Amino acid sequence: MINIVFFGTPKIALKSLEYLYNSDKINVLAVVTQPDKPAGRGHKLTMSPIKEFALTKNLPVFQPKSIRKSPEVIEALKDLKPDFFVTFAFGQILSQEVLDIPKYATINLHASLLPKYRGANPIQRAIINGDKETGICTMITELGLDCGDVCLKEIIKISDNTTCVDLFDEISEKSPELLEKTLIGLVEKTITPQKQCEDGVCFANKLDKDECLIDWNKDAQSIHNLVRGIYKFPCAYFMHNGKIIKVLETKVRNGKGKPGEFLNINKEGIEVACGDKSILLVRIKPEGKGEMSARDWYNGLKK
Repeated sequence: MINIVFFGTPKIALKSLEYLYNSDKINVLAVVTQPDKPAGRGHKLTMSPIKEFALTKNLPVFQPKSIRKSPEVIEALKDLKPDFFVTFAFGQILSQEVLDIPKYATINLHASLLPKYRGANPIQRAIINGDKETGICTMITELGLDCGDVCLKEIIKISDNTTCVDLFDEISEKSPELLEKTLIGLVEKTITPQKQCEDGVCFANKLDKDECLIDWNKDAQSIHNLVRGIYKFPCAYFMHNGKIIKVLETKVRNGKGKPGEFLNINKEGIEVACGDKSILLVRIKPEGKGEMSARDWYNGLKK
């Protein structure tokens, strides 16, 4: 059995933990996840999906605010004598002291085809930039931002209508098996990690709030990509009569006009002029209201 400690926090990592826990070749010794955080209207302290699963299986759970500054957690992890640490969207940077604990290495699942999109938002950036494919890879974690040797990769196609939620789901489904193959391959020495080519390095920086505001002077395809790339997380929007109108679904059209001008309202939605071509607003979420069709929203403005 390969003994691991799993580091992760959000839902995207949950299927990987479940899969590794149920593997007949992997033994999950413990879980490390972020501290419980307030959520919802009542700001009730809420456990991460990773912690919820771990508790149902009676796995030890560690929740340091900063693992680098938690000597008691570090010592407890050393006592477990793991073969590997496995990290997937954990949310904290590991120190060299932590990286040195496992017998073999710390393996990270990164949601891009490294060296492209190192950093915090690779899923969103791939869609925003109009990429036709992305992927997942396992890598040896080193000090530095996603710069370690790559073990395995898998390509994932991006269609013109793929949203970040769609991509999150597909990555969640495909990651578990890649992680298991990596762990087994490293132990059995059937995998030779490869250094990243520095020529293709680019970074997926955190999303800036200003980026979410739609700039109608941009071309329609770029706006469509933005809407897909931050679909509900946190959501592209425009302002209308001082209200925030979040945009959930769009289509590219060939209309022309002054950027931001409503060109046409029909049963499909509202056509808005862009710097090049036009965008059809299909579904939106007006401030203080639920999701609705763009046409229904517009009709409500006239009442």
